[in-house]
Amino acid sequence: MTRISSITTLLLSSALISMPALAQETQPQPQPQPQPQQDESIDISAPGVSASDEVIVVQGRYIPEPLRATPEVISVLSAAEIARTGEGDIAGALQRVTGLSLVGGRFVYVRGLGERYSLALLNGLPLPSPEPLRRVVPLDIFPTDVIASSVVQKSYSANYPGEFGGGVINLTTAAIPEESFLKVGGSISGDSETTFERGYTYYGSDTDWTGFDDGSRTTPANLKAAMNSGNLLVVGPNFSLDTMKGLTASLLNAPTTVVQRNDDIPLNGSLDFSGGLSFDIGSDRFGVIAAFGWDNSWETRGGLQQQTIGLSANSEGQDIIKPDSNFRFLSTENRIVVHGLLGFGYEFGEHKLRWTNLYIRDTSKEARIQDGVDEINVGSDRLNKSYTNWFERQLIDTQFVGEFKFKDVALDVRGTYANTQREAPYERAFSYRYDEEIGDFLNDLRTGGQSATISFSDLSEDVWAGSANVSWKLPTERDITLTAGYAYADTTRTSTRRDFAFLPEASLGLAVAQQRPDYLLSDYNIYTYDIVLTDRSGAAGVAKYDAGLEVHGGYVQAEIELMEFLNASIGVRYEDAKQFVNAIDLFGTGGGAGLSTRLANDYFLPAATITWNFAEDMQLRIAASKTIARPQFRELAPQQYFDTESDRTFIGNSYLTDSELLNFEARYEWYMGRNERVSLAGFYKKIDKPIEAIATQQGQTFFTTFANAPEAQLYGAELEVQKYFALSDWLPGKFFETRDLLIATNYTYTQSKIKVSAGDTTIPTDTAGVPIAASLVFNDGAKLTGQSDHIVNVQIGFEDSESLSQQTLMLTYASNRISNRFSYQGTPIDFIEEPGLRLDFVARQGFTVAGRELEVKFEARNLTGENYEEFQEFNGTRVDRNTYDIGRSFSLGLSAKF
Repeated sequence: MTRISSITTLLLSSALISMPALAQETQPQPQPQPQPQQDESIDISAPGVSASDEVIVVQGRYIPEPLRATPEVISVLSAAEIARTGEGDIAGALQRVTGLSLVGGRFVYVRGLGERYSLALLNGLPLPSPEPLRRVVPLDIFPTDVIASSVVQKSYSANYPGEFGGGVINLTTAAIPEESFLKVGGSISGDSETTFERGYTYYGSDTDWTGFDDGSRTTPANLKAAMNSGNLLVVGPNFSLDTMKGLTASLLNAPTTVVQRNDDIPLNGSLDFSGGLSFDIGSDRFGVIAAFGWDNSWETRGGLQQQTIGLSANSEGQDIIKPDSNFRFLSTENRIVVHGLLGFGYEFGEHKLRWTNLYIRDTSKEARIQDGVDEINVGSDRLNKSYTNWFERQLIDTQFVGEFKFKDVALDVRGTYANTQREAPYERAFSYRYDEEIGDFLNDLRTGGQSATISFSDLSEDVWAGSANVSWKLPTERDITLTAGYAYADTTRTSTRRDFAFLPEASLGLAVAQQRPDYLLSDYNIYTYDIVLTDRSGAAGVAKYDAGLEVHGGYVQAEIELMEFLNASIGVRYEDAKQFVNAIDLFGTGGGAGLSTRLANDYFLPAATITWNFAEDMQLRIAASKTIARPQFRELAPQQYFDTESDRTFIGNSYLTDSELLNFEARYEWYMGRNERVSLAGFYKKIDKPIEAIATQQGQTFFTTFANAPEAQLYGAELEVQKYFALSDWLPGKFFETRDLLIATNYTYTQSKIKVSAGDTTIPTDTAGVPIAASLVFNDGAKLTGQSDHIVNVQIGFEDSESLSQQTLMLTYASNRISNRFSYQGTPIDFIEEPGLRLDFVARQGFTVAGRELEVKFEARNLTGENYEEFQEFNGTRVDRNTYDIGRSFSLGLSAKF
């Protein structure tokens, strides 16, 4: 193979981690560095660790592999590899990396550990999250065209933040383009379950298709003032009946309540624009790069949602589970993503400055109908429920990076401000109950199974972060680079949720109860039958909370050539962190008292990796470290939250504590040629007080909450093989002279178990802070949530080395995993998720028309027709918690470069 990827140059001269390539010949010869191409840049660094440029000493055959050149265990996803997957967001592309699995289409799990054990950075700097349930950012909000590369580091090094469980995912945006360009592209797509099929929608506003509401969903001024008054919105001394009726009538009614059937869901569409300028200013270089994109997609899900209250006996007296709540559902989500990137870069001498600005807005508009029975809460009568939602997620991020080199000393400074917001106005739900005698569905807004609710929620999170690092290459015979740095991060969050029910002051007549939702809550009915909003925020937990996490970190690290062919990276990090979640009593009723959390901990976190080049093109790495995982804000906040994706109500646990991890890894690597490799790794982790998701039952209501298990252990192995084969060696003809066959496969085997011993305790949400025996919540030997025993990725592709022509088959498999832990009177009946087997095909073909470079891309996804299944099983019986068809999807895109 003669293919040389320019991404390796940036890896080898990366501003953050410097590790000379190991030599294997008696006479060292300096090797020239190829000029990097901008669209394939890779930054493998932690926040701002710079290093001196190295002269690569070669003994034997030099293969500039980024995986080999770094002192840690990493996986690299370059711009070329991202493009080969054809994925529209970085989360989908990352699932092809060894040891990574995608959960819920949004969150990346590393080696079976939940997303709380994965750290996501952008250009080495932290990001806030727009998710109420998590502190980590969902990676599906990052379109692939704003990410130049992604590096997953699985062995800890002290230059990274201490919250490093399974690994760190460092996303790198583009900087100075190699040459000026303009690229325009678009695509259309659809899937067999959605496109041109029946689905649901609702009107909303005129501009919903843009991802921006036209102001129709803005909370009315009078209602907003009342919500901010510090009083519960109920008829009483603070608000008269007439005032409450006026507030109720001020809400936007029909456009947000009426679910409409659409028998012809349209195609998905996207548009992307990107461009860059670069020019010389004397001996300096300045560049600008910009990108904009809009994506409008539809997804219909139809299936089964069931619940069970626990074990029951069949006719033979055997314990079984059965669906005590049983609903068919059909939902349609219209998702609009708008993103923009503007970056400036300046290089002078050996110094580099970069200013990056990123904007992402991810909007979801959903209409859903459920039909079935709820014997748990209502009885055997049939219910019909409808939901309309509008969720706005937004990220604004500005970053500055400066990398300076002064002979053998390098200085790196980084700083960022980022804000995320999530607004969910007008979350509406209606429930009608079927009356056998009348032969119609009724909603009197008062009795069991008959209701109307509305919720308003708002979340805002800010991150201020910065770091400064200096490295010094000592003038010694053996290569020694010393690095020291300091990092600061301050994250603050405010989350508010107000829940209201529509209640009449007196019983509604039959003629009113039979009306459809918009008529039922019409102004006429509100004023005639005294239907008013009634605040339920207090009953749903804490209506508002503030949260924050302030971290000071300092570290020292040394990269040392211990002897010929033996290198070490050794360091220690000290972190001091203060974390709080304050439940705010909005109404002065004492609600939320005692539900605030304050955690103040400091840690010394050592890390060491030894690399031994024991044979030509082969090396062995051994790594050990200590890291931590802190509770996420939402896991601590005692505020109820209904997740429409899982149809599950979550509530936090203010008694959670930090988890501590011991990590060990050994990895064998063989580099047969450029971009060709074989690696085999084994890993072991011991986790003290891991945080697990558990299902709990309070009365007849089910919640998902969290608790610290006493201890967990996780171990496993990874195998990765990537090899190119020249087709000209096998097949004659000019067509095959430049074509190669790519075989890339990886397999991850993982086992985990929770350890519960006599005397171990935990504190769930419903014991008022009193510890109970951990065996009442966790079962000894049970697996960690989110962990699949087997993860397999296979890519088989044909590529032209002289032009853009790729055809790739991609197979992804993940075995069953626990999505939620549930125990009934000590008997485990966990929720199981079945990811299954998926087969995708992506073809990319470049050609030239009138001197312009064009690319056509065709994608076919989920050709195996794998469905989504989450269920419980016991003694041969099954309850489908959430099961629906996904369908096969197809996409056709065209882009042109000017």
